Amino acid sequence: MSDPALIAVSETIRKVLTHIHDALGVEFSFELADGTLVPPEETRDGLRLFISDTALPKLLRSPSLKTIIELYAAGEIDPRGGTIFDFASKRPSVKAKTLFRQLDKRLLLGSAWSLYFAPRESGSGSDAQSAADTGGGTGSAKTDIAFHYNVSNAFYRLFLDPEMLYTCAYFQDWDNDLATAQQDKLEMICRKLQLKPGDRLLDIGCGWGGLICYAAEHHGVDAVGVTLSEEQAKLARERVRDRGLEARVSVELKDYREYKGQFDKISSIGMFEHVGIDNHDDYYRHVNRLLKPRGLYLHHAITRRGKKDLSKFRRKKPEYQTLVRYIFPGGEVDHIGWTLTNLESLGFEVHDVEAWREHYARTTRLWAENLMEAREEAISEVGEEKYRLWLAYLCGVSLGFERGSIGIFQTVATKRTRGLSGMPPTREDLYRS
Repeated sequence: MSDPALIAVSETIRKVLTHIHDALGVEFSFELADGTLVPPEETRDGLRLFISDTALPKLLRSPSLKTIIELYAAGEIDPRGGTIFDFASKRPSVKAKTLFRQLDKRLLLGSAWSLYFAPRESGSGSDAQSAADTGGGTGSAKTDIAFHYNVSNAFYRLFLDPEMLYTCAYFQDWDNDLATAQQDKLEMICRKLQLKPGDRLLDIGCGWGGLICYAAEHHGVDAVGVTLSEEQAKLARERVRDRGLEARVSVELKDYREYKGQFDKISSIGMFEHVGIDNHDDYYRHVNRLLKPRGLYLHHAITRRGKKDLSKFRRKKPEYQTLVRYIFPGGEVDHIGWTLTNLESLGFEVHDVEAWREHYARTTRLWAENLMEAREEAISEVGEEKYRLWLAYLCGVSLGFERGSIGIFQTVATKRTRGLSGMPPTREDLYRS
């Protein structure tokens, strides 16, 4: 590095990171572009956060979570010597405002001037930036679904269980492996729906067909799965054919609102997040129309913590906006109180509500660990930046569930009719051996 301007920038970055490390008591080292560490001694566990020469100037010019994600995707910020989970465990326990008071504002402001006007790299932008430009709510459910699920079936195989179930697993023991927990999830869903031979089941957002195949094989139902993802529909149909279930199981590439007829049982597992808050009433009305009187509906969906003021609830925090921008375009979630209110006001009677937050924290952590183990294959399939985006997403979501900033519930309801519901008197059947 012979350019005096670049040398000055590098020294400023070193000075800023040294102050941040010392003032905040950071429990990992910073690694600079030339390989030196701040502080010079490596931490005992070897954790170090790589910061490129251009990362801090870019963050200063555009201070946002979006910029951090793009820098991480491009490898300009890179956790080394451990996983994102390892770095998260070193996160200071005090609030951000408290941390900010511990910083030397004069030093930071003085450094900011030289960093803001640091030399800029030329280039056309990263894949992450392209994803940001093309993501977000498009107004088309089919386009938004394709953006997320049509990455490639091969990519999802790298981190999901053998049945490719891309929803929260159910851990009867926290030490159970992912495949066992996903099979237990399928069985729990079938028990909550009280499936029996001859029932007609509709699975809205059927993914790769795991539930409809399991329900037909183990509970004797006739099942229909609907999805908007061409990639999912293709593989789901292959699985139905390979298992010899064509007579009892079908997969439709269509919007659930276009479906006709009535069903004894309806499931919606991890699909509701794509509906959009403004479309919730319409969604519940269509489900109610498709359900026979006293028919059972299982609603499995991610939620956020409720607020007294609905307008405040609908304001999206930066991390939520980032998730929608890069991974789940068009995605929105409600809170469990809103779910129950909508169900009751739109023709359903609620019978059972169960929180699965900690189950999803465990599920997404295992997905992230699987993806890290398959790093080279994943990069070969989708490229390094997309791999890094998905890894950040899975780790971030897992930490969100672990800390309780997001939740997930399974709610069982019937289509309301006069008189008795026909539901069993206890939940004993759900836990029989």
